[in-house]
Amino acid sequence: MGLTSHKVLALSALLAVAAIAGTVWLWPRLARPTWTAVLGRIGTIVGTQVVVMCTIGLLANNYFAFYSSWDDLLGTGDNGPVTIQNRLDGREHGVRRISSETVRGTNTVGRDPAQVGHLERIRIPGATTGLATDGYVYLPPQYFQPAYQGKRFPAAVAITGFPGDAKNLITKLNYPGTELQLIREGKMRPTVLVLMRPSPAMPRDTECEDVPGGPQADTYFTTDVPAAIRSAYRVADGPGSWGMIGNSTGGYCALKLAMRHPDVFSAAVSLSGYYKAAEDATTGDLFGGDGARRDRADLGWRLAHLPQPAVSLLVGGSREGDGDYYRQTEAFVAAAKGSPTKVASITLAAGGHNFNTWSRMLPASLGWLGDHLKDPS
Repeated sequence: MGLTSHKVLALSALLAVAAIAGTVWLWPRLARPTWTAVLGRIGTIVGTQVVVMCTIGLLANNYFAFYSSWDDLLGTGDNGPVTIQNRLDGREHGVRRISSETVRGTNTVGRDPAQVGHLERIRIPGATTGLATDGYVYLPPQYFQPAYQGKRFPAAVAITGFPGDAKNLITKLNYPGTELQLIREGKMRPTVLVLMRPSPAMPRDTECEDVPGGPQADTYFTTDVPAAIRSAYRVADGPGSWGMIGNSTGGYCALKLAMRHPDVFSAAVSLSGYYKAAEDATTGDLFGGDGARRDRADLGWRLAHLPQPAVSLLVGGSREGDGDYYRQTEAFVAAAKGSPTKVASITLAAGGHNFNTWSRMLPASLGWLGDHLKDPS
Protein backbone atom coordinates (compact mmCIF):
# COMPACT_ATOMS: atom_id res chain seq x y z
CA MET A 1 0.00 0.00 0.00
CA GLY A 2 1.32 3.42 -0.96
CA LEU A 3 2.19 6.15 1.50
CA THR A 4 -0.80 8.27 0.43
CA SER A 5 -3.21 5.34 0.23
CA HIS A 6 -6.48 5.76 2.11
CA LYS A 7 -6.04 2.17 3.32
CA VAL A 8 -2.77 3.11 5.06
CA LEU A 9 -4.43 6.10 6.70
CA ALA A 10 -7.46 4.05 7.77
CA LEU A 11 -5.23 1.32 9.21
CA SER A 12 -3.18 3.87 11.13
CA ALA A 13 -6.32 5.53 12.50
CA LEU A 14 -7.71 2.13 13.53
CA LEU A 15 -4.49 1.28 15.36
CA ALA A 16 -4.58 4.66 17.11
CA VAL A 17 -8.13 4.09 18.33
CA ALA A 18 -7.21 0.56 19.44
CA ALA A 19 -4.13 1.86 21.26
CA ILE A 20 -6.13 4.48 23.13
CA ALA A 21 -8.85 1.97 24.07
CA GLY A 22 -6.20 -0.56 25.13
CA THR A 23 -4.47 2.02 27.32
CA VAL A 24 -7.75 2.88 29.06
CA TRP A 25 -8.50 -0.82 29.60
CA LEU A 26 -5.03 -1.72 30.84
CA TRP A 27 -4.35 1.32 33.02
CA PRO A 28 -6.09 0.04 36.20
CA ARG A 29 -4.20 -3.23 35.88
CA LEU A 30 -0.91 -1.33 35.60
CA ALA A 31 -1.50 0.78 38.71
CA ARG A 32 0.45 -1.53 40.99
CA PRO A 33 3.77 -0.17 42.40
CA THR A 34 5.95 -2.78 40.72
CA TRP A 35 8.66 -2.32 38.14
CA THR A 36 6.75 -4.41 35.59
CA ALA A 37 3.67 -2.23 36.06
CA VAL A 38 5.76 0.95 35.65
CA LEU A 39 7.30 -0.39 32.45
CA GLY A 40 3.84 -1.34 31.26
CA ARG A 41 2.54 2.19 31.83
CA ILE A 42 5.54 3.67 29.99
CA GLY A 43 5.05 1.22 27.13
CA THR A 44 1.35 2.00 26.70
CA ILE A 45 1.99 5.76 26.76
CA VAL A 46 4.81 5.58 24.22
CA GLY A 47 2.96 3.13 21.98
CA THR A 48 -0.20 5.22 21.96
CA GLN A 49 1.70 8.41 21.18
CA VAL A 50 3.59 6.76 18.33
CA VAL A 51 0.48 5.49 16.52
CA VAL A 52 -1.41 8.75 17.12
CA MET A 53 1.51 10.83 15.77
CA CYS A 54 1.81 8.51 12.76
CA THR A 55 -1.87 9.07 12.00
CA ILE A 56 -1.51 12.83 12.33
CA GLY A 57 1.59 12.72 10.10
CA LEU A 58 -0.24 10.72 7.44
CA LEU A 59 -3.16 13.17 7.54
CA ALA A 60 -0.80 16.13 7.13
CA ASN A 61 1.09 14.43 4.31
CA ASN A 62 -2.10 13.53 2.46
CA TYR A 63 -3.27 17.15 2.70
CA PHE A 64 -0.02 18.93 1.85
CA ALA A 65 1.46 16.16 -0.38
CA PHE A 66 4.93 16.53 1.14
CA TYR A 67 5.92 12.99 0.07
CA SER A 68 4.22 10.97 -2.63
CA SER A 69 5.63 7.50 -1.86
CA TRP A 70 7.61 5.47 0.67
CA ASP A 71 10.72 5.85 -1.51
CA ASP A 72 10.15 9.62 -1.55
CA LEU A 73 9.87 9.69 2.25
CA LEU A 74 12.89 7.47 2.89
CA GLY A 75 15.07 8.90 0.12
CA THR A 76 15.32 5.54 -1.63
CA GLY A 77 14.43 4.53 -5.16
CA ASP A 78 15.83 5.61 -8.51
CA ASN A 79 16.67 9.30 -8.57
CA GLY A 80 19.12 9.09 -11.45
CA PRO A 81 18.77 10.74 -14.84
CA VAL A 82 16.48 9.09 -17.35
CA THR A 83 15.56 9.61 -20.98
CA ILE A 84 12.07 11.04 -21.32
CA GLN A 85 10.03 10.64 -24.44
CA ASN A 86 6.90 12.50 -25.44
CA ARG A 87 4.50 10.89 -27.95
CA LEU A 88 1.91 13.63 -28.28
CA ASP A 89 2.54 14.10 -32.00
CA GLY A 90 3.98 10.67 -32.84
CA ARG A 91 7.61 11.72 -32.77
CA GLU A 92 10.25 11.01 -30.15
CA HIS A 93 11.71 14.12 -28.57
CA GLY A 94 13.66 12.65 -25.64
CA VAL A 95 10.76 13.23 -23.22
CA ARG A 96 8.50 10.27 -22.39
CA ARG A 97 5.07 10.72 -20.90
CA ILE A 98 4.57 8.93 -17.57
CA SER A 99 0.80 9.45 -17.37
CA SER A 100 -2.01 11.74 -18.46
CA GLU A 101 -3.85 13.68 -15.77
CA THR A 102 -7.22 15.39 -15.51
CA VAL A 103 -7.54 19.15 -15.74
CA ARG A 104 -9.66 19.89 -12.68
CA GLY A 105 -12.31 22.42 -11.85
CA THR A 106 -13.31 23.34 -15.37
CA ASN A 107 -16.48 21.25 -15.91
CA THR A 108 -14.88 19.88 -19.04
CA VAL A 109 -13.89 16.35 -18.03
CA GLY A 110 -13.53 14.11 -21.05
CA ARG A 111 -13.31 16.87 -23.64
CA ASP A 112 -10.48 16.99 -26.13
CA PRO A 113 -7.17 18.86 -25.60
CA ALA A 114 -8.18 21.59 -28.04
CA GLN A 115 -10.85 22.58 -25.51
CA VAL A 116 -9.21 22.06 -22.11
CA GLY A 117 -5.52 21.57 -22.87
CA HIS A 118 -3.46 18.57 -21.83
CA LEU A 119 -1.82 17.76 -18.50
CA GLU A 120 0.74 15.01 -18.16
CA ARG A 121 3.25 13.77 -15.65
CA ILE A 122 6.83 13.63 -16.88
CA ARG A 123 10.34 13.07 -15.60
CA ILE A 124 12.72 15.88 -16.46
CA PRO A 125 16.36 14.88 -17.04
CA GLY A 126 19.39 17.06 -16.47
CA ALA A 127 21.75 16.66 -19.40
CA THR A 128 24.49 18.79 -17.82
CA THR A 129 23.96 18.09 -14.11
CA GLY A 130 22.90 14.43 -14.06
CA LEU A 131 19.95 15.38 -11.86
CA ALA A 132 16.35 14.43 -12.60
CA THR A 133 12.95 14.78 -11.00
CA ASP A 134 9.31 14.13 -11.75
CA GLY A 135 7.05 17.00 -12.66
CA TYR A 136 4.04 17.91 -14.77
CA VAL A 137 3.53 19.90 -17.94
CA TYR A 138 0.32 21.65 -18.89
CA LEU A 139 -0.22 22.50 -22.54
CA PRO A 140 -3.00 25.07 -23.07
CA PRO A 141 -5.86 24.36 -25.53
CA GLN A 142 -4.33 26.58 -28.20
CA TYR A 143 -1.35 24.21 -28.38
CA PHE A 144 -3.67 21.72 -30.14
CA GLN A 145 -5.76 24.08 -32.24
CA PRO A 146 -5.13 24.34 -36.02
CA ALA A 147 -4.86 28.13 -35.87
CA TYR A 148 -1.79 27.76 -33.65
CA GLN A 149 -0.13 24.94 -35.56
CA GLY A 150 3.63 25.41 -35.48
CA LYS A 151 3.44 28.24 -32.92
CA ARG A 152 5.91 28.23 -30.04
CA PHE A 153 4.47 29.29 -26.69
CA PRO A 154 5.94 31.16 -23.74
CA ALA A 155 6.59 28.98 -20.69
CA ALA A 156 6.51 29.35 -16.92
CA VAL A 157 8.15 27.06 -14.37
CA ALA A 158 6.05 26.73 -11.21
CA ILE A 159 7.76 25.43 -8.06
CA THR A 160 6.11 24.35 -4.83
CA GLY A 161 7.52 24.63 -1.31
CA PHE A 162 9.95 22.22 0.33
CA PRO A 163 9.53 19.29 0.81
CA GLY A 164 6.32 19.35 -1.16
CA ASP A 165 5.57 17.30 -4.21
CA ALA A 166 4.85 18.84 -7.61
CA LYS A 167 1.39 17.30 -7.27
CA ASN A 168 0.61 20.10 -4.77
CA LEU A 169 0.49 22.50 -7.70
CA ILE A 170 -2.38 20.50 -9.17
CA THR A 171 -4.34 19.15 -6.20
CA LYS A 172 -3.93 22.13 -3.86
CA LEU A 173 -3.43 25.14 -6.14
CA ASN A 174 -4.77 23.86 -9.48
CA TYR A 175 -2.46 25.78 -11.79
CA PRO A 176 -3.85 24.13 -14.97
CA GLY A 177 -7.49 24.90 -14.14
CA THR A 178 -6.58 28.43 -13.09
CA GLU A 179 -4.75 29.14 -16.35
CA LEU A 180 -7.57 27.65 -18.41
CA GLN A 181 -10.11 29.90 -16.71
CA LEU A 182 -7.88 32.96 -17.16
CA ILE A 183 -7.45 32.18 -20.86
CA ARG A 184 -11.22 31.83 -21.29
CA GLU A 185 -11.75 35.18 -19.57
CA GLY A 186 -9.12 36.85 -21.75
CA LYS A 187 -6.90 37.57 -18.73
CA MET A 188 -3.89 35.46 -19.75
CA ARG A 189 -2.22 34.51 -23.00
CA PRO A 190 -1.70 30.76 -23.56
CA THR A 191 1.42 29.63 -21.70
CA VAL A 192 3.01 26.23 -21.19
CA LEU A 193 3.31 25.44 -17.48
CA VAL A 194 6.08 23.23 -16.07
CA LEU A 195 5.12 22.17 -12.54
CA MET A 196 7.96 21.03 -10.27
CA ARG A 197 9.15 20.47 -6.71
CA PRO A 198 11.92 22.76 -5.40
CA SER A 199 14.73 20.21 -5.14
CA PRO A 200 15.97 17.79 -7.80
CA ALA A 201 18.08 16.04 -5.12
CA MET A 202 15.51 14.90 -2.56
CA PRO A 203 15.49 14.47 0.37
CA ARG A 204 18.02 17.32 0.48
CA ASP A 205 16.77 20.88 0.31
CA THR A 206 19.10 22.52 -2.20
CA GLU A 207 17.48 25.99 -2.04
CA CYS A 208 18.07 26.06 -5.83
CA GLU A 209 21.84 26.45 -5.27
CA ASP A 210 24.81 24.98 -7.10
CA VAL A 211 26.24 23.29 -4.02
CA PRO A 212 30.06 23.00 -4.02
CA GLY A 213 30.82 19.30 -4.46
CA GLY A 214 27.08 18.58 -4.41
CA PRO A 215 23.94 18.84 -6.54
CA GLN A 216 23.95 21.66 -9.06
CA ALA A 217 20.33 22.72 -8.61
CA ASP A 218 20.72 26.26 -10.00
CA THR A 219 22.13 24.88 -13.25
CA TYR A 220 19.45 22.21 -13.38
CA PHE A 221 16.60 24.72 -13.24
CA THR A 222 18.17 27.36 -15.47
CA THR A 223 19.87 25.18 -18.10
CA ASP A 224 18.64 21.59 -18.03
CA VAL A 225 14.92 22.14 -17.51
CA PRO A 226 14.45 24.74 -20.28
CA ALA A 227 16.52 22.63 -22.69
CA ALA A 228 14.56 19.45 -21.93
CA ILE A 229 11.19 21.16 -22.28
CA ARG A 230 12.14 22.96 -25.49
CA SER A 231 13.30 19.68 -27.01
CA ALA A 232 9.95 18.04 -26.24
CA TYR A 233 7.36 20.76 -26.77
CA ARG A 234 6.74 23.81 -28.93
CA VAL A 235 8.12 26.25 -26.39
CA ALA A 236 9.81 29.54 -27.22
CA ASP A 237 13.51 30.04 -26.63
CA GLY A 238 13.82 33.75 -27.27
CA PRO A 239 14.61 36.40 -24.62
CA GLY A 240 11.74 37.21 -22.32
CA SER A 241 9.67 34.14 -23.09
CA TRP A 242 10.31 32.19 -19.85
CA GLY A 243 9.22 33.01 -16.31
CA MET A 244 9.03 31.42 -12.86
CA ILE A 245 6.45 31.33 -10.07
CA GLY A 246 6.49 29.58 -6.72
CA ASN A 247 5.26 29.46 -3.16
CA SER A 248 7.41 29.45 0.00
CA THR A 249 10.75 27.84 -0.98
CA GLY A 250 9.55 27.88 -4.58
CA GLY A 251 8.94 31.62 -4.32
CA TYR A 252 12.47 32.21 -3.03
CA CYS A 253 13.83 30.09 -5.88
CA ALA A 254 11.77 31.98 -8.47
CA LEU A 255 13.07 35.38 -7.35
CA LYS A 256 16.66 34.25 -6.96
CA LEU A 257 16.93 32.42 -10.27
CA ALA A 258 15.35 35.32 -12.18
CA MET A 259 17.70 37.81 -10.51
CA ARG A 260 20.72 35.61 -11.24
CA HIS A 261 19.70 34.61 -14.76
CA PRO A 262 17.63 37.40 -16.34
CA ASP A 263 18.65 36.05 -19.73
CA VAL A 264 16.69 32.86 -18.94
CA PHE A 265 13.80 34.09 -16.76
CA SER A 266 12.64 37.62 -17.43
CA ALA A 267 9.84 37.63 -14.85
CA ALA A 268 9.15 35.85 -11.57
CA VAL A 269 6.44 35.62 -8.92
CA SER A 270 6.95 34.76 -5.25
CA LEU A 271 3.98 33.76 -3.08
CA SER A 272 4.99 33.96 0.59
CA GLY A 273 8.58 33.40 -0.42
CA TYR A 274 11.52 34.39 1.73
CA TYR A 275 14.63 36.34 0.72
CA LYS A 276 17.57 34.48 2.22
CA ALA A 277 18.54 30.82 1.80
CA ALA A 278 17.52 28.54 4.62
CA GLU A 279 20.32 26.69 6.39
CA ASP A 280 19.29 23.74 8.53
CA ALA A 281 19.49 19.95 8.77
CA THR A 282 17.67 19.52 5.45
CA THR A 283 20.02 21.81 3.50
CA GLY A 284 23.39 20.82 4.90
CA ASP A 285 26.25 23.11 3.93
CA LEU A 286 24.99 24.85 0.81
CA PHE A 287 27.96 27.15 0.35
CA GLY A 288 31.04 25.11 1.23
CA GLY A 289 31.85 27.57 4.01
CA ASP A 290 32.13 30.39 1.46
CA GLY A 291 30.67 33.59 2.93
CA ALA A 292 30.58 35.28 -0.47
CA ARG A 293 28.35 32.51 -1.83
CA ARG A 294 26.07 32.88 1.18
CA ASP A 295 25.81 36.63 0.60
CA ARG A 296 24.89 36.16 -3.05
CA ALA A 297 22.03 33.87 -1.98
CA ASP A 298 20.61 36.74 0.12
CA LEU A 299 18.32 38.66 -2.23
CA GLY A 300 18.42 41.85 -0.18
CA TRP A 301 22.22 41.75 -0.22
CA ARG A 302 22.17 41.26 -4.00
CA LEU A 303 20.07 44.38 -4.50
CA ALA A 304 22.41 46.41 -2.31
CA HIS A 305 25.79 45.16 -3.57
CA LEU A 306 25.46 43.73 -7.10
CA PRO A 307 24.26 45.22 -10.39
CA GLN A 308 20.49 45.04 -10.34
CA PRO A 309 19.10 42.98 -13.23
CA ALA A 310 16.39 44.21 -15.57
CA VAL A 311 13.69 41.75 -14.52
CA SER A 312 10.07 42.09 -13.44
CA LEU A 313 9.16 40.59 -10.07
CA LEU A 314 5.89 40.18 -8.21
CA VAL A 315 5.86 39.41 -4.48
CA GLY A 316 2.65 38.31 -2.80
CA GLY A 317 1.76 37.56 0.80
CA SER A 318 -0.09 38.77 3.87
CA ARG A 319 0.40 41.67 6.22
CA GLU A 320 -0.44 39.53 9.25
CA GLY A 321 -0.32 35.80 9.94
CA ASP A 322 2.88 34.79 8.13
CA GLY A 323 5.66 35.52 10.58
CA ASP A 324 8.17 38.15 9.47
CA TYR A 325 7.14 38.03 5.80
CA TYR A 326 5.64 41.52 5.56
CA ARG A 327 8.60 43.34 7.12
CA GLN A 328 11.10 41.50 4.93
CA THR A 329 9.03 42.16 1.83
CA GLU A 330 8.74 45.87 2.56
CA ALA A 331 12.53 46.05 2.87
CA PHE A 332 13.00 44.14 -0.41
CA VAL A 333 10.56 46.35 -2.32
CA ALA A 334 12.18 49.51 -0.92
CA ALA A 335 15.67 48.31 -1.91
CA ALA A 336 14.55 47.80 -5.52
CA LYS A 337 12.97 51.24 -6.00
CA GLY A 338 14.53 53.27 -8.77
CA SER A 339 16.50 50.31 -10.12
CA PRO A 340 16.17 48.21 -13.29
CA THR A 341 14.60 45.50 -11.10
CA LYS A 342 10.87 46.27 -11.13
CA VAL A 343 8.96 44.90 -8.14
CA ALA A 344 5.17 44.83 -7.82
CA SER A 345 3.30 43.40 -4.85
CA ILE A 346 0.07 41.79 -3.69
CA THR A 347 -0.67 42.21 0.01
CA LEU A 348 -3.53 40.44 1.77
CA ALA A 349 -4.68 41.84 5.09
CA ALA A 350 -4.25 38.46 6.77
CA GLY A 351 -3.38 34.92 5.80
CA GLY A 352 -1.13 32.13 6.93
CA HIS A 353 1.71 30.32 5.21
CA ASN A 354 -0.64 27.87 3.52
CA PHE A 355 -2.40 26.83 0.33
CA ASN A 356 -5.52 28.82 1.13
CA THR A 357 -3.51 32.05 1.13
CA TRP A 358 -1.65 31.15 -2.06
CA SER A 359 -4.87 30.09 -3.82
CA ARG A 360 -6.34 33.53 -3.19
CA MET A 361 -3.38 35.20 -4.91
CA LEU A 362 -2.83 32.70 -7.73
CA PRO A 363 -5.23 33.97 -10.43
CA ALA A 364 -3.91 37.54 -10.29
CA SER A 365 -0.31 36.34 -9.99
CA LEU A 366 -0.52 33.92 -12.89
CA GLY A 367 -2.22 36.52 -15.05
CA TRP A 368 0.51 39.04 -14.17
CA LEU A 369 3.21 36.55 -15.10
CA GLY A 370 1.61 35.80 -18.45
CA ASP A 371 1.44 39.52 -19.23
CA HIS A 372 5.18 39.86 -18.55
CA LEU A 373 6.26 37.09 -20.91
CA LYS A 374 6.91 37.84 -24.55
CA ASP A 375 4.82 36.10 -27.15
CA PRO A 376 7.29 34.90 -29.80
CA SER A 377 4.73 35.09 -32.61
